[in-house]
Amino acid sequence: MYIMEDTEIIEMYFSRDQKAVEETEKKYGGYCFAIADRILENREDSEECVNDTLLSAWNSIPPQRPKFLRMFLAKLTRNKALNRIKADTAKKRGNGEIPLIYEELSECVGDGRDIESELLAKELGKVVKTFVSGLPERDGDIFARRYFFMESVKEIAEGYGMTPANVSVNLNRTRAKLKTFLDNEGYL
Repeated sequence: MYIMEDTEIIEMYFSRDQKAVEETEKKYGGYCFAIADRILENREDSEECVNDTLLSAWNSIPPQRPKFLRMFLAKLTRNKALNRIKADTAKKRGNGEIPLIYEELSECVGDGRDIESELLAKELGKVVKTFVSGLPERDGDIFARRYFFMESVKEIAEGYGMTPANVSVNLNRTRAKLKTFLDNEGYL
């Protein structure tokens, strides 16, 4: 089975060829589902989230031309899943990971402000992205897997052959570095 290159798929979007959606789903549907399901932990909701992601991709390409289609779709999926949780006000979904993740990050960026809104703010997002890109590769990946892809500490530990305690220590140290970085940048 031939899998199209991202550049070909993006060109199909720009040509308004509806096969772009099919090709996107064929190549990245499972990936998007995994992201959504990690957050929502509900097959039907995750499937709907993937469909919403595909519709959003159709509606936003063009005018946007993503450099990395996979990351573009990951961001759309993540935002759709988080919006669904917010709309459902389901604190228990995601094994309680979502509130826990926001609580962990509140150590760095919280001062009574809504952490989710703070993280979604464009300017702060750019600063955090700059911070993460300056980390050693493994530390940056662990941070992204926890706070962008919403993976549990256990999942990250299994992926790296580490203990959950080691991952927690790594995340604590990285959050401390982030707090210092944000303080130096004038955000705290």
